[in-house]
Amino acid sequence: MKVRNILGERFKERAFDIESQNLMTRGGYIKQVGNGIYSLFTPAKRIQNKIEAILREEMDAIDGQEVLFPVVMPATLWQSSGRFESIGKELLRFKDRSGADMVLGMTHEEAAVQLAMNVAGTYQKYPFMIYQIQTKFRDEPRARGGLIRVREFTMKDAYSFHTSQADLEKYYERAYRAYERIYARAGVPEVIAVKSDSGMMGGKVSHEFMLLTDIGEDSIVICPECGFRANMEACEAITENVPDAELEPLAEVFTGEAKTIDEVGALLKKTSDKTCKAVVYQRNSDDSYVLIFCRGDREINETKLTNYLKAEIHPAVEIENANLAAGNIGPVGLDTNATVLFDKSLVGATNLICGANKAEYHLSGFCPARDLPGNTQFIDLTKAVEGGVCPCCGKHSLKIKRGIEVGNIFQLGRRYTEAMGMTYDDENGARVSPIMGCYGIGVGRLIASVCEEHHDDYGPIWPITIAPWQVEICALRADDASVRAAADKLYKELEDAGVEVLYDERNVSAGFMFSDADLLGAPVRVVISPKTLSRNAFELSARDKSFREDVAPENAAEAVRAKVAEMIAAVNAKVPERL
Repeated sequence: MKVRNILGERFKERAFDIESQNLMTRGGYIKQVGNGIYSLFTPAKRIQNKIEAILREEMDAIDGQEVLFPVVMPATLWQSSGRFESIGKELLRFKDRSGADMVLGMTHEEAAVQLAMNVAGTYQKYPFMIYQIQTKFRDEPRARGGLIRVREFTMKDAYSFHTSQADLEKYYERAYRAYERIYARAGVPEVIAVKSDSGMMGGKVSHEFMLLTDIGEDSIVICPECGFRANMEACEAITENVPDAELEPLAEVFTGEAKTIDEVGALLKKTSDKTCKAVVYQRNSDDSYVLIFCRGDREINETKLTNYLKAEIHPAVEIENANLAAGNIGPVGLDTNATVLFDKSLVGATNLICGANKAEYHLSGFCPARDLPGNTQFIDLTKAVEGGVCPCCGKHSLKIKRGIEVGNIFQLGRRYTEAMGMTYDDENGARVSPIMGCYGIGVGRLIASVCEEHHDDYGPIWPITIAPWQVEICALRADDASVRAAADKLYKELEDAGVEVLYDERNVSAGFMFSDADLLGAPVRVVISPKTLSRNAFELSARDKSFREDVAPENAAEAVRAKVAEMIAAVNAKVPERL
């Protein structure tokens, strides 16, 4: 293809702070249509096609059957699983012309069960996996970063069905390895898998695949000592309290207008780890109050709290109706209609400062083991911290990193099949609901994530396996007959050899041409100019600057093909074997 024919403009001015969004906008890959909704120009669509080909190959290799679910579904399908009511505004609901409730699919568990129901009625049909690559819509309230967080997106989602948990776990390992292969083949073998929270998907076992980057929205907890990795939402928070040698008696202390942990700590000369703080939430469903006590230097993990309560929550707006003294709430002598919970960070703590449940006063000497009822339960409701205790090896070694989620896999169990009444006849003739797994990858987000990981100040550096074009020919001074003839000949030779080649023969300056080439990011570049021809050579170089060399014009096509093959082999060398 010739650069002059590519629809879309490339420009120098910085457009956005997030680098992938900036470069893909400047390079003519994407164009915003609405909030979180984008059209793809040809370069991005070519990348998407290549990623989809990798996805299909890897899903087919683990016995997947490609299907296609509808984007629009009747609400009755989601009502049968219970998610029509349980999911918030992210699920776009509307009525069709007859007044029937409909939804736009943001995920397709219900559709997968509906498709398989009644056609997989005997154990002999199991196990099987079905997958699709389809448009989805999630009414995301925080669309940002170009393709990193969008509302409309293309996704590969797969659903496996099994007759036993053991069979699901065996298949889950194959899918896990297939995902490792997908990311390696796409040129980002640095993607890591972390234990995650299942959220609205359900199930007890799940993993997210994360690309570590400073612009990521997810917090990842990593232990460099033992290799433990988990999403912050799913990581157990372990707090080690060292008891004081002597236990102080409970005593009221006048603290006046001091209410926050920092204010009270400064007044009483106590560090935040020697305080007990109160955090108040309300359930979304009925605004009932939930009060959590934790150590003063810890933060509540709202996902853990939501999962424990089995209810959506929000920070309390006003607490007068809960009979709580704002800024002075404490666990001793508490009289409230709120649900009261205690975090594990208080276990073993002694001589803490806490609220006294009356204005202008706090208590000193609070010891949870002594001052709370003996049957008090302590629950893991806080976030893991930098330098915290690893749940796996027990060392104070945790590191907190940022990451972009580029895929996820879940062991769903029977949540959807039981709710929707899907059954099969087992070996004994009994009707049983199958066990499910699901496996998703957002294609657009993966494109943006690769760009985020592989770029320089001038543009993307696309891995050879997903680059929109493998090679770009830059013909400087194409108005020179010898340059034009040499470039035209190489272009035809490469096209005939099946190389994906982009050809720039515009009559523009070298700086302008190279700037566009950097933004288009072809891994291999061939420069042909009067200067190179004067030494009977073409200049062959890599977009990542890993090589630059002269090749004889008569050997150029073969040299380019060899470089492309070498780059592909380097990517494939990092791809693990299939299970």
